[in-house]
Amino acid sequence: MNFNTLFRTKENLNLDKNTLTILRYIAIIGQFIAINLVYFYLSLPFPIEASYVVILIGLLTNIYLQFGIKINQLKDLYALIFLIFDLVQLSILLYLTGGIFNPFCFLLIIPAIVSSTFLSMGSTMILGLITSLLLLTISFFHLPVPGEDMKLLHFPDFYKTGIIISILIGLIFLSYFGIRFAGETKKRSEALNKLQEVISKEYELESLGGQAAAAAHSLGTPLATISVVAKELKKEIGNNKEYSKDIDLLISQTKRCSEILKQISKKQIEEDIFLSSIKLEDLLDEIINSFKETSSKKIDLLTEDDQNKIKIQRTPEIIYGLRNFIGNAVKFSKSRVKIKLSSSKKLIEIKIYDDGPGIPEDIINKIGEPYIKSKSRELSPNSGLGLGTFLGKTLLERQSAKLLFRRNSDLGGALVIITWDPKILTNS
Repeated sequence: MNFNTLFRTKENLNLDKNTLTILRYIAIIGQFIAINLVYFYLSLPFPIEASYVVILIGLLTNIYLQFGIKINQLKDLYALIFLIFDLVQLSILLYLTGGIFNPFCFLLIIPAIVSSTFLSMGSTMILGLITSLLLLTISFFHLPVPGEDMKLLHFPDFYKTGIIISILIGLIFLSYFGIRFAGETKKRSEALNKLQEVISKEYELESLGGQAAAAAHSLGTPLATISVVAKELKKEIGNNKEYSKDIDLLISQTKRCSEILKQISKKQIEEDIFLSSIKLEDLLDEIINSFKETSSKKIDLLTEDDQNKIKIQRTPEIIYGLRNFIGNAVKFSKSRVKIKLSSSKKLIEIKIYDDGPGIPEDIINKIGEPYIKSKSRELSPNSGLGLGTFLGKTLLERQSAKLLFRRNSDLGGALVIITWDPKILTNS
C-alpha cells in the first residue's frame, strides 16, 4: 500500500467543520461538569486549577476553529491536527485525575473513531498509534486518582493491565469498524450514482425518438412556407437562368427535408407501438442478435417451456439489466451461451448459462455488491470490480425481479437465474 492509497490523496476527504466544532463543545462542557462535580460535590481533591487551564485551552482552540477558520470542510490533514490536539488535551486531563484508573479514560479512543469514519486510513493509523502511546504513558505516569490518598480506592496491578488491554481492543475494533463502514458506504454511494447515470442515459435515449417526431411536426410548417415562397420566386424570375437553377435546388432540397422528416415521424409512430409493450421472448431475441453482430460465440435461446407468452413494458431497467447479464455471459464464455426462458401462470424464469470459468468461490456469496475483486486465476485480469453486475441486479430488482447466482453443471460455467411473478411484471 503506497502513500497515495494510505492517505487517499486522490480523493476529496473532508470533515465538516460544524460537526467537529459541536463534538468538541460537547467534550469541553462534559469535562468542565465532570471536574466540578468531583471537586466540589464529591469533595475529592485534585489539581483543579491546572485542569481549568487545560479545558480553557481546548475552548480557545474550538473558538478559533469555529470563527477563525473560514472554510466549512476541513481537509484530512487539518482535521487530523485538531484530533491530535484533542487526544493530547484529554490525556493531560487524565494524567491530572488518575491516569488510566480514571473512569473516563475510554474516551481516548474517540478521536481515532471519528477519523476512521470521515478521514483516511493513514490518519486513523497515526491517531491509533498516538492513542496507544499516550495510553501506556498515563498508565505508568499519572497523579493519584481523586480519593486514592484517602484510602477510598485501591487497584491491583492486574486490574491496570486489564484496563489497558480492553481499551486497546476497543480502539482496534471500533477503528476497524469505522474504516469498513465508511468505505462500504462510500462505495455504495458511488455505485448508486453510477446507477443513476445509467438509468438517466437510458431514459434520455428512449426520449430521442419522441423528440425527433416533435421536431418533424414543428419543422413541417416552416419548410412548407419556404417551398411555397421558392415556387413563387421561380414564377417571377421566369427564364432567368442565372437564378432559376438556384431556386430549383432550393425547392428540391426543401422537398427532401420534408420527406426525411416524414420518415422520422412515421418511424416514431411505428416504434411507439413497439416500445409500449413487447414479448419477453422477442426482447431476449433482440438483445441476443445485438451480441451476435459483435461476437462469433454461439448464443442459443430456448423457449420451449415458455407457456405464458405475456407482453411486458419495455423499460430501460429491464433492457439494461438483461443486456448486462447476457453480455457478461458472452464476455466470459469460451464458445457458447445458452439462455432458457420458461414461464407459467405463477412464474417467469430466465436462466443464463455459459461455458466460461464460472463464478469463483471467493465471491459467489458477494455477487451483486459493488467493487469486489476475485483472487481466482481463472478469470481474466480485466474482469472488472462487479459494478456492472451491481447495476444490472439493482435495476432488475427495481422491476420486482429476484436473482440467484450459481455455477451450472450443464455447460460448466456461471448460471444466472432471474425470476418474476407474472402479475407483478405485467403491472409494472
